[in-house]
Amino acid sequence: MKTGLIWFKNDLRLHDNEALTKAIEECDELIFCYAIEKSNFKKLDLGFKKCDVNRFKFIEQSVADLQNHLEKLGAHLLIGSDSAVQLLPKLVEKYDISDIYAEEEYASEELNLIKTIQNILPEVKFHSYWGKTLYHKDDIPFSTSKIPLSSKAYRIPTGKESEPRKTFKAPTELKSVKKVKSTKFPSYKEFDFTKKEYDAARPFVEGGETKALKRLQYYTFKSELLTGYRWTRNQSQGLDYSSKFSPYLTIGCISPREIFENVKEYEKKIKKNQSTWWLVFELVWRDFFTLKGMKFGDKIFKTRGYKNKEIPFDNNQENFEKWCEGRTGIPFVDAHMRQLNETGYMSNRGRVNCESYFVHDLNIDWTWGAAYFESKLIDYDVSSNWMNWHMQAFEIYYTNPVHQSNKYKAQDFIREWIPELKDCNDIEVLIPWEFDIPDYPKPIEIFSKWERAINLIKKLKIKI
Repeated sequence: MKTGLIWFKNDLRLHDNEALTKAIEECDELIFCYAIEKSNFKKLDLGFKKCDVNRFKFIEQSVADLQNHLEKLGAHLLIGSDSAVQLLPKLVEKYDISDIYAEEEYASEELNLIKTIQNILPEVKFHSYWGKTLYHKDDIPFSTSKIPLSSKAYRIPTGKESEPRKTFKAPTELKSVKKVKSTKFPSYKEFDFTKKEYDAARPFVEGGETKALKRLQYYTFKSELLTGYRWTRNQSQGLDYSSKFSPYLTIGCISPREIFENVKEYEKKIKKNQSTWWLVFELVWRDFFTLKGMKFGDKIFKTRGYKNKEIPFDNNQENFEKWCEGRTGIPFVDAHMRQLNETGYMSNRGRVNCESYFVHDLNIDWTWGAAYFESKLIDYDVSSNWMNWHMQAFEIYYTNPVHQSNKYKAQDFIREWIPELKDCNDIEVLIPWEFDIPDYPKPIEIFSKWERAINLIKKLKIKI
């Protein structure tokens, strides 16, 4: 009798889950578990938690949905509240487990956790399966050490020489160890969140595989919004301007291959255009950042970056706090930061502007901003987040937040998230420092490089 353990981590789904599929094939009976790592919720020296309450609630929703799916198939989900280091050895001993099945990891924190558990359980056989990217890392025409520095140099050869693997079907039955009952997700109190914080948490989208697959169907075949993705993706307001797949991808409520197959079907049945190409392009870009993160390891978390380049940052603590709270006096930046703080989400356009302003205008160590995004974003992905910030610090030209607020017609978005400006007209709301606007803070600084953008805004026609 071979008893296996499925260790869910950032693969909180039944569909396209190779570890789950292999365990079902190879074991006589199974135990299913998930362990939340308490260390991920510690307070950082910067003054905030490594993982904040919106991320906590989004994970909780996603794990609850996974547990519900397992129970419908007669299985269970045992949830640990401290660490997998405590949970897995207990389960191995109690259920005489010989094999552990899990998704393969690559970042140092996760690898160190696995190594610690393997040292505790030397007699147990560990099976890991790669499932984080659209293209399997073994199928691309590059070894990890040879991953190109530019996305184009990665994308074109990979697209020509590789194909995404087929998805694994979700199981219709599970060989669960008998008489094992699911355990509850730990209370927010165990992670030092208050009831007020927890109750106020409103993740931008609700977590779970059910919601992820529903969103996929809605954005593609139900609404056909995918057809316009290329031209709407840089907007900031509402749910429909972009796919909103990223929160589900980051903890594995949906797989990139499932999205890819759906897009290909959409191209056959509805329309193939720049938008369908662009969505797949974004999945490949995500792959590129993951593999680049593997290549450079912990260098992507360091102030000098993988280029080992020194930048003389000012690191003004007061300005850092104003940026975090959305009180810089620059509406386009503040609206996005307030949205992030309340919902755990921000558009791609918002991230580019908030990061650029942080690095190039406030001149604060980019790793501080990356850490804050890690704390807040429900779609936090280790490589995507830190590599995007790294690019802002070292590789991308400056983005003007005043010009961008006008270019993308952000007036209504700003009014939505900054109540102090809700009664302002279309000019006032973009450059409030030029007018007598009560309550809203004055800018930290008005830069001369914004002058042309400010003058263009002053020439806007106001609807009466």
